[in-house]
Amino acid sequence: MQKINRNVVLALLSLTSLVFLLFQLCYYKFYLSQKNGAAFSKVRGSQSSQDSTRWHVVRKFLGLISSHNIPVYLIDPLILGLVDKDIEQIRSSPDGPSPECKYFCARRDFTTFALLDKTWKHEMGLFRTAEKMGFQWLKIINKDPRLDGMDDLSGMEIPLHYIFKLASHAIHLVVFYERSGNFLWHGPLRLKQHMDRKFVPFRKLHFGRYPGAYEKPELLPVSIDDLKVQIPKNPSGFLEEMSHSRFLECRYREARAFFQLYPDDASLDAVEFRKKAKSLLHLAALTLNNLGVKFWLSSGTCLGWYRQCNIIPHSKDVDLGIFIRDYKADIIPAFQKAGLPLKHKFGKVEDSLELSFQGEGDVKLDIFFFYEEDDHIWNGGTQAKSGKKFK
Repeated sequence: MQKINRNVVLALLSLTSLVFLLFQLCYYKFYLSQKNGAAFSKVRGSQSSQDSTRWHVVRKFLGLISSHNIPVYLIDPLILGLVDKDIEQIRSSPDGPSPECKYFCARRDFTTFALLDKTWKHEMGLFRTAEKMGFQWLKIINKDPRLDGMDDLSGMEIPLHYIFKLASHAIHLVVFYERSGNFLWHGPLRLKQHMDRKFVPFRKLHFGRYPGAYEKPELLPVSIDDLKVQIPKNPSGFLEEMSHSRFLECRYREARAFFQLYPDDASLDAVEFRKKAKSLLHLAALTLNNLGVKFWLSSGTCLGWYRQCNIIPHSKDVDLGIFIRDYKADIIPAFQKAGLPLKHKFGKVEDSLELSFQGEGDVKLDIFFFYEEDDHIWNGGTQAKSGKKFK
């Protein structure tokens, strides 16, 4: 048998490797430009490869969650801001082709989606599929603050955020939970000690610096850049809500310590008052939100939340604060229409305005208006019996 020339063998192996590499490159180019990106072939020259990568990563992520029947909706503030400018056009042509990649190709490090916790439970299957598709993922968990009382403060851990990274782009999936009070809550993003802090540029995330609270959004299915997604029906409203969404959790440990010194009033009268007061607070919040008037817990109501995570049973009223700049003449008619007649009106818009509305039984709602002057803020008060004013 003739000896095989070593150089010939090496040359054949090198040639075979080169042919295989060229085949891979041609297939990769065909896969991206024909199979996945045909919709934007007309504008490919105007989009950088980085812009195109963002669209492809989003497309692949949507395919991932669709294969597991996981309903998510887009909450990315940058994209929603762009969408809001064209919302009427997008609504009128929900399935029409896009002439260019305008939204998902916008420059950003992340694309943010939201997920309702109760809509899925099988995360391990999702992770396995994600890995097969080339994604790297990170799961952030923390203690569940949804406590019915203060007897158990251990708090089991729940998933709060997921990061799915592919190529140079990442998907941030924010998990929302329903809280008592009929609102949605997401937790903060706090990395455990063992986690890779260079996995993505976490400081650039739009969600997770602090907990957030949102109204349940009505969703609208649309087609954006030829990708079918769900978005809040009112994008501008969601973005406005995002600007003041920071949620402050009640201080359960401090409240428990307070009740160890001063036992809570568990009498039937106290229980009944708190029930009426919470109902009144809910109605007041609904009325003011419908008017677009920002407000906060004030005086004794704020003290009760901060000190004992509840309404003080002997306070006999609910106190709210509003900046006078946010005053609207519609406030009194709106509360009367909601079934809360005006009981007192003290002061005037220019000075020390205070409104008092009658709730159920002997529970009333007091609204104090706050005035800004130079380096301080003040509100006026009037003693009902004597008419004496306080500042």
